[in-house]
Amino acid sequence: MKYMPRPYADVGRTGQKRRTRDALVAAARQLVASGTSPTVDDAALAAGVARSTAYRYFPGQRELLAAAHPETARTSLLPDVPPEDVAGRLDAVVEEFTRMIVETEAQQRTMLRLSLEQLGDGPRSLPLRQGRAIAWISEALAPLQGQWAGQDIQRLVLAIRSATGIESLVWLTDVGGLSREEAVASMRWTAGALLKQALLDGPPERG
Repeated sequence: MKYMPRPYADVGRTGQKRRTRDALVAAARQLVASGTSPTVDDAALAAGVARSTAYRYFPGQRELLAAAHPETARTSLLPDVPPEDVAGRLDAVVEEFTRMIVETEAQQRTMLRLSLEQLGDGPRSLPLRQGRAIAWISEALAPLQGQWAGQDIQRLVLAIRSATGIESLVWLTDVGGLSREEAVASMRWTAGALLKQALLDGPPERG
């Protein structure tokens, strides 16, 4: 059995280490909200943590930005008692997703900008490109499992994701001129309309 070393924060004085890590993440989030792309050095300076210590928690900028992303800790967007019907489940998820996007808009816009820049770490180096919303929408559409093929559900999930999130919020507000409330209503309506159409005529075609 191959030995896997435990993360630095999970060994020793875990309480103090957790507070140090939280301080670094909080500092990184503040820096992201201001429109910058913080390095580990930047976060360490802002948090009052020694550089050598900061690198024990985050070996590089990629790991720091992943931890600082507002959506990192969420594993599900469904309420504790989710609706039984697929339309209700989807609307609950999209409502919570769009609420989260609006509440963390400054950070989300910065992450969007960073995700569009060419980075040496590859195309999936930032949290915005790691597909968390895909998992949330897939969970909402779970009642379709057994009725549709997995690839058909996936195409519908992608269609719904393309009409929601920070990218859609930016277009609807900056280009379309809608208020945040109107933009959220538009995204919820579009997600519901895509599902309704798919239930009537089948999933999006492969092309």
